[in-house]
Amino acid sequence: MQSKSEIIKFIRAYIKSMRLYYSFITGIAGLIGISYYQYLVYSTDLQQPADASVYQPASFPKLLAIMVILFLSWGINQIYNDYLGMSEDRINAPDRPMVSGELHPLYAVTLSTVLMIGAMFITWFFLEPLAIIALVLGIGLNFLYEYAKGHGIWGNVIFGTMISMCAVYSFLAAGKPDISIISWSNLLLILYISLLNGLMTLYTYFKDYEGDKMTGKNTLIVKLGIERSKKLALLSAFLPLVSFLIIYYGFEAWDYEINSIVIMIGILSTGLQLWTGYLYFHDPTGSKTYFSLSINFRACACTESAIIAVFNPALGVILFLLSFFFIGFLFNFHANVKG
Repeated sequence: MQSKSEIIKFIRAYIKSMRLYYSFITGIAGLIGISYYQYLVYSTDLQQPADASVYQPASFPKLLAIMVILFLSWGINQIYNDYLGMSEDRINAPDRPMVSGELHPLYAVTLSTVLMIGAMFITWFFLEPLAIIALVLGIGLNFLYEYAKGHGIWGNVIFGTMISMCAVYSFLAAGKPDISIISWSNLLLILYISLLNGLMTLYTYFKDYEGDKMTGKNTLIVKLGIERSKKLALLSAFLPLVSFLIIYYGFEAWDYEINSIVIMIGILSTGLQLWTGYLYFHDPTGSKTYFSLSINFRACACTESAIIAVFNPALGVILFLLSFFFIGFLFNFHANVKG
């Protein structure tokens, strides 16, 4: 039996490996689904009133359970990623707890598995059983991602789709939607969330360039090389804005009213996206590629907060501010470039 000090050491190493600044990525994406569901419940702008027999407000305990699952899901799944990616982490991040021996791989994977099974039980018995589909898809895509990242852009596609499952999960877990919710408009919303997160993970590959190259992980950055990749980073920073304009004004696929709060948050988020692209264009190698991640994660979460502001302006503003502050705050606890 392990001593109390060993258990405490394990818990600390496990939490460190969760890299909680990432929790806003899954958490904010999930809040899009909740906000959209609540919008359907209370909206008076729809052509027909929301069907009270279908769209019923989620209770606070259910919303709390959904948010706990979403905000912890990244960290719990990150343990699997660390376990599957130990070969490149020995080069890219030798100080990570699982690589350094601080965190026992078998115990950590076992704990994550228990927690994921617990999330499934909560979803099935307390929330909505249908949401299990999105939860299982998200877990499956997480495992697939570790291999897909070695095949160019497929890594970004799989990662983006995986995070979009958070929005689908939270929407389904919040209530019982009508089948008519499956529409071209909503599919484009999922695609847009996937794009934001696929772009976010593109920038994360810069810091791992050398290790990925040495271990044969042909990420998009490895395939293109640093010179072409840094130009791609700068150009890609315009993708969120351009894609939104095409979907909203070009396809006219979204009939949501764009309020002044959305415009304000959107402008600030676009600035963060462009800043991220410039940072990786200017410093595509070296330690700065790690510290630039703080802006990268903020850009992604804050842009998703702008989406939330479409359905709930006040919540969008709050999440924008919380994301900007706490991502930076939590990131400061992981200042070790090799960790």
